[in-house]
Amino acid sequence: MRFNTGVIAVLAILCVVLPRTAIGLHRRCVNCRSRGELGSCKDPFTMNSTEIEKEKGVNAVTCASGWCGKILETQGLNNEYGEATQRLCFQRGPDDGEERCAYTMWNYKKVYMCLCFGDLCNGTTRLNVTYGLIVTTLAVLLRRFV
Repeated sequence: MRFNTGVIAVLAILCVVLPRTAIGLHRRCVNCRSRGELGSCKDPFTMNSTEIEKEKGVNAVTCASGWCGKILETQGLNNEYGEATQRLCFQRGPDDGEERCAYTMWNYKKVYMCLCFGDLCNGTTRLNVTYGLIVTTLAVLLRRFV
């Protein structure tokens, strides 16, 4: 069975573009807050995307900007109420577009804040299909049909 070169080119483009577009359209962030040893928001955060929906007080919220964050408040940083962990969506990311972690001021407190860009990047492990796998699959298909 032989395929037209044009059909193969279109299939190759779709295999590369569609996964990237689908990831870009649906960006969510973990939204929760825990204090001390209580709650499910603290580190290490071990829930995957399906477990988040079942856990009380932990939500996967749609985030228009795509910028998620994690804020750590510790007793050593002027926090008299103990350690707290908060995961949230930011309305916008940093001006330079770089993911990072740093000490900063948040609600008049010194906190350790991390910013990341992507679907559920502030909590769960990413399970995205890599482009290497897509290219390998495409090469195998092309070799078989050409």
